[in-house]
Amino acid sequence: MTTKIDKKIIGYSVADKSEDKPTANLDTTAPALQTAANTSAPIAAEEISTSNVIHMHEKVERPDVLIGSTYKIKTPLSDHALYVTVNDIILNQGTEHELRRPFEIFINSKNMDHFQWIVALTRIMSAVFRKGGDVTFLVEELHSVFDPRGGYFKKGGKFVPSLVAELGNVIEEHLISIGMLKSKELDEHQQKHVEEKREQYNAMHKKVDGNIESGDFPEGAQLCMKCHTQAMIIMDGCLTCLNCGESKCG
Repeated sequence: MTTKIDKKIIGYSVADKSEDKPTANLDTTAPALQTAANTSAPIAAEEISTSNVIHMHEKVERPDVLIGSTYKIKTPLSDHALYVTVNDIILNQGTEHELRRPFEIFINSKNMDHFQWIVALTRIMSAVFRKGGDVTFLVEELHSVFDPRGGYFKKGGKFVPSLVAELGNVIEEHLISIGMLKSKELDEHQQKHVEEKREQYNAMHKKVDGNIESGDFPEGAQLCMKCHTQAMIIMDGCLTCLNCGESKCG
């Protein structure tokens, strides 16, 4: 409201705004302020507790000591074996947020034919490991590399399309061992089904031949496209894998 001043101004002073607020207003707002403080306290505590959790990223410094595992690869492509070492870093050690993550990879061999691309591949994979996040995609990417000269079969009938795919098998095995990937082992029901199929096949051939071949899988078995193992045989007019139980008849 506007007030008209008719008299001459002989002095002035600056009023304090806090003095103009009624006591009732302070009383009514006090519970609201207290409630806000109470509700924000747990959130702040949670933020403090989670802010100390270290996640894998490229700025994490390499410790002086890392835990590693070394895998031996022997292929028919070379007279010398490959030795693959994957070193892991332990994050948040001793806490409930403790994680073991791959940090770097090295490949060593007496065979120097593949030296250049092996060094390049290990440096790229190590850089991907240090970036953090989901690094399991490396397994699928390496498995999808095929050698134009053809792959080879490992002991037990498993087909490997290339040496790079063999490295993918090593990375997969390591990620399973540290808990980043789930194991591909058959469950109890699937294992029982496969064993029944193998017993049926062995019984059939024992009646015909009088003996059973000593190999892991029958001679002449076809390659299973699911588990990449030479274990597909015809049973009851249907192709069935004696390794993973895959069947063309469902």
